Amino acid sequence: MKILLAPSETKKSGGDQRFRIETLLFESLLPLRQSLLLAYMNILQRGDAAELSQMFGLKKETDIAYHAAKDLPNEPAMKAIERYTGVAFDSLDYPTLSSDGQHYLHKHLILHSNLFGFLRADDLIPEYRLGQGKAVGDILPEKLYREAGSPLMDTYLEGEDILDLRAGFYDKVYRPSHPYTVLKFLKGGKVVSHWAKAYRGLVLRAVAEAGVTDMEAFMKLPIPGLSIAEIQSRKLRTEIIYTIEE
Repeated sequence: MKILLAPSETKKSGGDQRFRIETLLFESLLPLRQSLLLAYMNILQRGDAAELSQMFGLKKETDIAYHAAKDLPNEPAMKAIERYTGVAFDSLDYPTLSSDGQHYLHKHLILHSNLFGFLRADDLIPEYRLGQGKAVGDILPEKLYREAGSPLMDTYLEGEDILDLRAGFYDKVYRPSHPYTVLKFLKGGKVVSHWAKAYRGLVLRAVAEAGVTDMEAFMKLPIPGLSIAEIQSRKLRTEIIYTIEE
C-alpha cells in the first residue's frame, strides 16, 4: 500500500542533516531538480521583491526577506515528514507516533513537494518556500513533474493499493493510472474543505499506527470521530465519504 499526501507551504526551521539532492526519490529526476533549483536560486539572488513575493506567495516584507536569504544547497536538512507543518501535519503529529508508526510512514508515504517533486517521508530536505501553483520564473514545476515523474510513479505504484490524501490541485502533478481511493468528509451534511486537511492527518495517523497494508484492512479500520456514510466508485477512482461525528 502506498499513500499520497500533499505538502504544506509552512515549514519547520532548522535541521541537523546535510542536504543531498541526489538522494531524493527517483534518481532519474536529478537533472530536472537541479535545473529547477538553479532557477529558484537565481531568483533569490536577483532579489526583486515583486518577483519573490509572487513566487513565495507572501506579502509581508520580513517573511519575504527571510526566505530570500536561504542558500538551499547548503541549508541544513531534516526528514520531509518533519519539515512540513500545517493542519494535516499537526493532526498527524509525527513526533508522537510510535517507532513502528514512524517507520510505516517512511516505507508507505509519498509527499509531493512543489519544488522537489516526489519524496519519501524520510527524504531529507531543507527549509524552502514555493507557493502552491506558483511558477519559478517561467517554469511551472507541476508541469515538469507531471511530464517527467508520472511514468516513474506509475511504475513505483504498480501492484500497490493507493490511498490518495492529497488536495485536488495535486492531480495536476500526478493522477494515478491504477485504481486509487480518495476521501471526502461531511459535517452537518456539508462538505468540509479547509479542515478536511485535519481529518486527512487523523486518518493517516490511524493508518500508520495500525500498520495498514491494503485497502481491505483500511476499510475495517475504526477512525475516531468518523463513520463511513457512502462509497462511490467510478472507473479507477473510489471515493469514501465520511461523516464527522458531532
